[in-house]
Amino acid sequence: MISLWYFHISETRPSRVWRRDGKLCTLGGMTRAQFERLVREALSQIPDEIRDRLDNVDLVVEDMPNREQLAGSGLEETDCLLGLYEGIPLTERYGYNMVLPDKITLFQQSIESICDSDDEIIEEIQSTVVHEVAHHFGIDDESLEDMGV
Repeated sequence: MISLWYFHISETRPSRVWRRDGKLCTLGGMTRAQFERLVREALSQIPDEIRDRLDNVDLVVEDMPNREQLAGSGLEETDCLLGLYEGIPLTERYGYNMVLPDKITLFQQSIESICDSDDEIIEEIQSTVVHEVAHHFGIDDESLEDMGV
């Protein structure tokens, strides 16, 4: 059972984003609402038996990661943080009650910065949602990489 899924709403964003490689990427002017709709669609494509086990998890869309999120990610300066799971994975929960929700954050501008088209954005959102949900189930990056996720 999903206890709470919410989205941080903001104004529309610019339709051009500078990519990490210095290229200017012009997109179709996707608004936050459009991006969030794609996130909801990606979440709905996760099988029911997995989605039903997402308990006490918030899903948030932000523009970019903040300094603390970047520092805690262990990424190199040239890498781009697309999503982040913050919480206690199901495999590590003991006596787990009366706690704040875990949090999955997708970073809209980060995702858009590595994509050349709206179709690529859709694929990246789907991939990032699955990746971060997997962390909620205790699957680490190395295991995800071994699985091709």
